[in-house]
Amino acid sequence: MIEGTLGWLALARGALDRVAERRRDDAWLARTWADPRSRVMVVERGKTLVRPEPALVFLPPEQAPEGERYLLGVDGDETAYFAVSAPLPAIEGTEPAGLRAVGARLSDRDAGLLTQAVALQNWHETHTHCPRCGALTEPASAGHTRVCTVDGSEHFPRTDPAVIMLVHDDERMLLASSHKWPAQRMSVLAGFVEPGESLEQAVAREVREEVGIAVHDCRYLGSQPWPLPRSLMLGFFARAYDGQDLRVDGEEIKSARWFTRPELRAATESGRLGLPGRISIARQLIERWYGGELPDDS
Repeated sequence: MIEGTLGWLALARGALDRVAERRRDDAWLARTWADPRSRVMVVERGKTLVRPEPALVFLPPEQAPEGERYLLGVDGDETAYFAVSAPLPAIEGTEPAGLRAVGARLSDRDAGLLTQAVALQNWHETHTHCPRCGALTEPASAGHTRVCTVDGSEHFPRTDPAVIMLVHDDERMLLASSHKWPAQRMSVLAGFVEPGESLEQAVAREVREEVGIAVHDCRYLGSQPWPLPRSLMLGFFARAYDGQDLRVDGEEIKSARWFTRPELRAATESGRLGLPGRISIARQLIERWYGGELPDDS
């Protein structure tokens, strides 16, 4: 695993050097693509082919379909990895899968590769035209930028920062439910960072807007990319001031309630409460506050 990554966050893992210095080296890119040792994964609408272990399916470059090509990185043996955005080929013993289904069970290398490939593909598919003049753009820098075909301006992949926070008062933690979720599903609060706002300000604002309470003692836990389609989730713990009543906004939040640790355990064991999947930073926040793993089928 790359030094500094957080192995307990499923999509914050990786094992390759992204070799950013090679992205504009056309001669090196051409040699590397011609090298039969190079590995290519095909990505279509956020999914790729996986084997049952699960493990990603890679092709040699000469077997890869035509499509936009993204350099993902190089491993310790100098093997280069690429992604190609194209329809998935039919390969016996494999099936299409996305990050939600297999991300938490992939190896460090494969989790990092699929997360990066999906993030790049999502960005390319939604940034086909120049925001300055409206002309078509073309991929450049081995898939890590797009360039306007008229004015030559260069555009870089967009990542939207979002805070996700577990609100607690030591003995209890707060979970909320969205109108879009099944009746038993609840999670922690989250929201996007607004322009000119710090992360801590975003935490306090989102909690106040969604459930009507004030928080303090905002503590950072960690972050992980969430390329569904292009977020970076920044996890926090935040302490609620005493003596406040919950007032859900009724728009984003349908209901909210406090749970003690015994109540949380009992609700998950009985199936009355469904928690976020283990791939999410929300699940990590909940289980770190609880002090261990909680039962469910996610």
